[in-house]
Amino acid sequence: MTLESAISDLQHTLGSSRTASNWRLMTRNQLAAVREALSDERFASWDGWLAARSSGSDRERQQLLARITALGTGLLDRLDTDRVASEVRRLLHDVEHYRQKMHDLVYDSVSMEIGGSE
Repeated sequence: MTLESAISDLQHTLGSSRTASNWRLMTRNQLAAVREALSDERFASWDGWLAARSSGSDRERQQLLARITALGTGLLDRLDTDRVASEVRRLLHDVEHYRQKMHDLVYDSVSMEIGGSE
C-alpha cells in the first residue's frame, strides 16, 4: 500500500461515524497501514546540496513513526473519540507535510540531473 492510499483510507475512517463500536479499531488499523507505508518509504541518500535536506527528512520520518506508534498503542483504551480524532488529524497533517517535502526533494533532485530551469 502506498502512503497516499493509506492516508486517504485513514481520512475516510476519520470522517465516518465515531459512534460505531469498531471505530477505534478501524482507526488503529489504518494508523498501522500509514506506519507501514511510511516505514517502507525510503529514498537513496543524496549527495551535495540535497544531503542536509534528505537527512532532515529521514529524522522527521523517524519522529512521525514514533508518534504513530505511541498514538496507536493506547488508542483502543481511550474513550474520548473526539479528542482521538483531533490527535489523529494533527498527525495526519504532519504526515502529509512530510510527504510533500519528500516530493519536493525528489523534484529538486530530478531538476538538478536535467539541468534545472533557465
